[in-house]
Amino acid sequence: MKDAFGAPQSLLVLGGTSEIGLATARRLIARRTRTVWLAGRPSPALTAAADSLRALGADVRTVPFDALDTESHEERLGKIFTEGDIDMVLLAFGVLGDQARDESDPVAAVRVAHTNYTGAVSAGLVCAGALQAQGHGSLVVLSSVAGERARRADFIYGSSKAGLDAFAQGLGDALHGTGVHVMVVRPGFVRSKMTAGLAEAPLATTPEAVAAAIELGLRRRSETVWVPGALRMVMAAVRHVPRPLFRRLPV
Repeated sequence: MKDAFGAPQSLLVLGGTSEIGLATARRLIARRTRTVWLAGRPSPALTAAADSLRALGADVRTVPFDALDTESHEERLGKIFTEGDIDMVLLAFGVLGDQARDESDPVAAVRVAHTNYTGAVSAGLVCAGALQAQGHGSLVVLSSVAGERARRADFIYGSSKAGLDAFAQGLGDALHGTGVHVMVVRPGFVRSKMTAGLAEAPLATTPEAVAAAIELGLRRRSETVWVPGALRMVMAAVRHVPRPLFRRLPV
């Protein structure tokens, strides 16, 4: 169960090598979290991530998980909940893709969509059902400001995040009053391995800053969190820029 400040005792990270996911786990372990599940494709990186969290004093377990293998989600994720209640699920997996390449490679583009949206819908519903069955818990979904409005530079990735964002909002409404809290997190450009080599966007942030915003959002029982917070007003304006003008903006 969570304490009075919203800190979970147990955490499941879907996307066990995610830099934001691991930064969040570290922050929560420093507060109260004692059991962490890292779900991801078996790899040296997943093993190293688990070891790094164990060094902080947490009981860390790993479970094989592939966003694209949706037929396995119910069995593999469901087993985690049979081991004990999970106070928080962080849906942190996703791929950026390569817009220039993916526009001419529909198979690659679909892989981005399947990972970021279809896989998230599957895993999100499995975990939401398990949280509802236990009667409590939070599902935190990492969306992106890229989903707020399609940009020429990343509309494949952005469209997948738009779908995920809408799904998570609807799921939150569906679970309202059940004891399950759904929180959508919309970071801007995050300095990470995924964005290495890309031109940095204004109001860029870090995995650690996103983790801090997630913790604060949990305490406040927020439904939507922007990182940094200033992006809320920026995107409110961007959404209403006429398309002919928007096409000429350097975004």
